[in-house]
Amino acid sequence: MRFSVFLNARTMTPDADRQLTVDLERHALLAGELGFDAIFLPDHHFNGYMAIASDSYMFASYLAAKLPAMHFGFSVTTVPLHHPVRFVERINILDHLTKGKLLVGVGSGTTPEEMIGFGVNYKDAGRIAEENLAAAEALWNKRMEDDAIELDGFHKGRVLQRIAPSPYGEKHARLMPVAMKDASITRAAVNGWPAFIPAFTPPQIGGLEPLTHVKKYFGKYHEQLLAAGHSSETVKDALSWTTHSYQCVHLAETDEQARKEVLEILTSYQEAVDRESAFNAKAESDDANKKTDRTGSALTEEWMATWCLYGSPATVIDKLRAYQQVGIGNILCGTVTGPLTEQRLAYADQTLRLLAQHVTPAFQ
Repeated sequence: MRFSVFLNARTMTPDADRQLTVDLERHALLAGELGFDAIFLPDHHFNGYMAIASDSYMFASYLAAKLPAMHFGFSVTTVPLHHPVRFVERINILDHLTKGKLLVGVGSGTTPEEMIGFGVNYKDAGRIAEENLAAAEALWNKRMEDDAIELDGFHKGRVLQRIAPSPYGEKHARLMPVAMKDASITRAAVNGWPAFIPAFTPPQIGGLEPLTHVKKYFGKYHEQLLAAGHSSETVKDALSWTTHSYQCVHLAETDEQARKEVLEILTSYQEAVDRESAFNAKAESDDANKKTDRTGSALTEEWMATWCLYGSPATVIDKLRAYQQVGIGNILCGTVTGPLTEQRLAYADQTLRLLAQHVTPAFQ
């Protein structure tokens, strides 16, 4: 089982953005020193959720120069907000800079506030995502002698020659769909790509039985992956990166200490989410941008069961054994969840060290 670090911190005010960038770099370098498999970054805009994630590809390229052995991933790129040409170009560049160690999570997005900043209506996001992914595949496959590719959807363009640079390998970098919709499961399985395996089924976001959902979605993906006729090497690679994500991972020496500290972390996290609620309401002021699902408070047992992994090293190992038995290949650990204060960063570093010392060896 692989273990990866998810950089998902928040800032509450503009004057905190500079220190956030410094602290995230240091935390990522510590993850590299401790032997974690990958750094994953989100794709967010306007609201202080990972302020530097307004261009995660740029931050990843900077970190890649400092961590040449590290894989890099995105959890996840909001595809409707990216012009297909720029999407493909930037992936190819980062594919070269990481020497093929790139995993591009793809999804349609979850936040109307971010959508409207790019002129996208929330209700159209799924359609535009599919449109953009189809265009991206056409652009990746285009040879110089082929006819021009006409982009005539939400994003416009006419590509005469080819995308430069070309991909690092024979194929373009692996994409990682979220294995929730049938089309996304099929896209991952048919292409031999990994997938993100969710722990809930919309419209209910959260619950006390996350493993039930993980088994359901993993089973659908795994069945199609095996049926697609890939080589054993392709299947093995895809499963080794098939990912279950935790928004908040926190370890301490004892279960009691971990519970006390994770409640402190989640209290600050929920305060940040509540601060954004007025802006979310403005974004959803018309029918084209109404969300159909809601996430409950992070301080509920249902939220914590779905999104958190916490406890002593022994407790965390016990919890993860069940996911290993299902077949999950990669655990994505949100180690910096919430506003990244000095104390929060100390907790995050504590978690990295305890994971590296006790948990990851138990799964190798």
